[in-house]
Amino acid sequence: MKITKDTKIGNIWSNEHGRSVILKHTREIEKEPLFIIVQASSLAEYAADKLVHPNPGKWLSTILKELESVDLSRKWEKEITPSDDYEDLSVEIGSAALHASVSAEKWTVFELELHGPCHGNPYIDVDLGAQFTCDGQSINVRGFYDGDGVYRVRFMPNAEGEWIYRTTSNSRTLNGLEGRFACTPAQEGNHGPVRVADTFHFAYEDGTRYLPVGTTCYVWNHQPEELEEQTLATLAQSAFNKIRMCVFPKSFIFNENEPPRYPFPGSIEEGWDFTRFNPEFFHHLERRIADLGRLGIEADIILFHPYDRWGFSTMDSTVDARYLKYMTARLSAFRNVWWSLANEYELLWDKPDEDWERFGQIVSENDPYGHLISIHNFVNVFDQSRPWITHCSLQKSETDRSAEWRKQWNKPIVIDECAYEGNISPFWGNITGEDMVRRFWEAALRGGYAGHGETYLDPGDILWWSKGGILHGSSPERIKFLKEVIEESPSSVLNPLMTEFEYIAGNKEEFYLYYFSSRQPCYYDFAMTPGLSYRADIIDTWNMSVEELEGSFEGNFQIKLPGRPYIAVRLTRI
Repeated sequence: MKITKDTKIGNIWSNEHGRSVILKHTREIEKEPLFIIVQASSLAEYAADKLVHPNPGKWLSTILKELESVDLSRKWEKEITPSDDYEDLSVEIGSAALHASVSAEKWTVFELELHGPCHGNPYIDVDLGAQFTCDGQSINVRGFYDGDGVYRVRFMPNAEGEWIYRTTSNSRTLNGLEGRFACTPAQEGNHGPVRVADTFHFAYEDGTRYLPVGTTCYVWNHQPEELEEQTLATLAQSAFNKIRMCVFPKSFIFNENEPPRYPFPGSIEEGWDFTRFNPEFFHHLERRIADLGRLGIEADIILFHPYDRWGFSTMDSTVDARYLKYMTARLSAFRNVWWSLANEYELLWDKPDEDWERFGQIVSENDPYGHLISIHNFVNVFDQSRPWITHCSLQKSETDRSAEWRKQWNKPIVIDECAYEGNISPFWGNITGEDMVRRFWEAALRGGYAGHGETYLDPGDILWWSKGGILHGSSPERIKFLKEVIEESPSSVLNPLMTEFEYIAGNKEEFYLYYFSSRQPCYYDFAMTPGLSYRADIIDTWNMSVEELEGSFEGNFQIKLPGRPYIAVRLTRI
């Protein structure tokens, strides 16, 4: 691949000669505070928007001339297909030791543990799966190698009754093992996985309404044990029921510590063995997902992200595919898992849009339970109409555009990143608690769901948005109050009744919620359908108070208001 003005700087930077040429003419480039964003820019974009140079055009032509002999074509690893002769014909079929429970609760993880061969490289040499059948329903799932001769097949039963299973494998030892187990009723608090409901909202599989109140702790699961436990304790006392978290460690401001473990064997210095996985890493990840599940929190798993110094964001395309299949085999049976293909996908300069389309297909095809799946943007929103995308995960500060996006994509709108309450220097990390709560309310009144994050400066660089720990901000308890207000509405969700100028949501003629945002009227004139009576409440969204007004209201009427910001009025039909 020849270098042109449209070539991403990251692709050139990964080539030793290309990097030396860029540094020769732009010494300051690698000192850019957000070099990851520079890497995602093309040469032409950098010259036009970021380059400090008296003659950007000359700089660009000089770079292109000195790099005209460089070929950036990459040699991809050949995909390895497990062969049928992994074991000799003398090996008895189905001779592996099998351990499994005789019962499992509905929507929990039922696991087959098999002890089998470990010669060669079982991560790529062995293909393992199983078919589970109950009352005419059959579900096929992938298994995976877990190290030390141990293989696992995980299954999430979705129906009560007796399930029969049978393994399939190119390993004679692992092939043809059979068994059965009883699926028992779901216990209190177990409502199954979350699904899209009523086009723009969510519910658990048993029909119980789910209102996503999300937060972001990107790499809380890559911290020391004590800090991770503190994060879980904080979550247990909060209203958050969804958390965005990365599989891979992160390298960014306030994220400069090495993680305790890595997903592949090897090291930065010696390189990684991408043909194998590190079971210890995934055991820890699973433990934390299970911890979240016990708290009733959905784990929004970010599969790729650009903030990387280890090479996990630029893996070979075949390694990417193998990783995604391994992840779905290990984690799909956890009912509280959501898939996020990427955080800020377009900053992953090595992956064009066709890669994300392929990744979406791989995850969808290898997750037999149809967990929710999304892809998150930096600036340029991915095509959210793609059929494998279940809901729109957006980075946008304009939460009041939720109704517009609902109409555009006809899917739930989750603004996972609308900026962070905090006090650090970057513009995205220093909004006030009042501003965060306002954005939540505006999103809700326009039919969407905003996401929380917190970035208060800490002497140990323990910022909630990244490492977790404890919450310092003023918005979480007020976000909880909003959740309670929505839950008290007749349908436990909000749909917009006004999409411009004013914030009004509810069910026409039955229930209305008016939000005045940062405005501060001392009265409001209502014009309702004659003959219909309502009771009225004045809600102070910041002070978290509800004042029920005396009497009933109908037709055209006026309600006096406190004359301060962040007030709402609720009208409920009598």
